[in-house]
Amino acid sequence: QVQLVESGGGLAHAGGSLRLSCAASQRTFSRFSMGWFRQAPGKDREFVATISWSGGSTYYADSVKGRFTISRESAWDTVHLQMNSLEPEDTAVYYCAAGGDLLRYEVDSWGQGTQVTVSS
Repeated sequence: QVQLVESGGGLAHAGGSLRLSCAASQRTFSRFSMGWFRQAPGKDREFVATISWSGGSTYYADSVKGRFTISRESAWDTVHLQMNSLEPEDTAVYYCAAGGDLLRYEVDSWGQGTQVTVSS
């Protein structure tokens, strides 16, 4: 399994921005699809975004489309999630994910999660 470490969570006002990063422990990172999920209090974990191993293909949940951007830096084994126009409904613990079929919630490796809180 790939070990994943997230960073960049925190507090933002509605309409503001945050940037999450996820660093992978293995050089084989470049062979994996990567993505982000989130889990709000009392709710199930939900898919947010995914990016292919080449970085050439991305897919977003409808709730974040047009506001969030996922990208990856293979040279640094890192994937980012740029979150703009944040809404209070975006408040959740955000998890980095790697490997498997993320759109089917079939994930090989999870990060420990990072809290994002958006105030109104």
